[in-house]
Amino acid sequence: MDSPEIIIIEDNYHDVEMISDALHELRINKKVCVLRDGVEATKYFFNSAGGLNLNINALPKLILLDLKLPKISGLEVLKALKINKETRSLPVVIFTSSDESSDRISSYNLGANSYLVKPLDADEYFAYIRDIINYWIGMNATAQ
Repeated sequence: MDSPEIIIIEDNYHDVEMISDALHELRINKKVCVLRDGVEATKYFFNSAGGLNLNINALPKLILLDLKLPKISGLEVLKALKINKETRSLPVVIFTSSDESSDRISSYNLGANSYLVKPLDADEYFAYIRDIINYWIGMNATAQ
């Protein structure tokens, strides 16, 4: 099985559908994995001892992370990703409905690579996904 290049950590079904539709319309043929809460996300990446669950070559090129997740918050997931030496260089784009300055500051302090507030307009939402993918998958040179 191919490793996913894009991980979407999002509990809102509508947002997952919007992102998936945009990727499909953009003809992005990357393997995508959707994780629905913070526990599922941390278990995907890390074992119970805190070690990496994945082969280092199986790490994604991009993580889209919502902050308002059930069970474990997006900030806790971000913290776990950024304190682990194998995952700290992964690009993590916070894609959330929160426009709170405290969430932005906390996200950047924990190592987020970008913080974007989800637009309400469908066309603008599509444009955000297009631009995120073009930059982080198409243009960005990763550490791995």
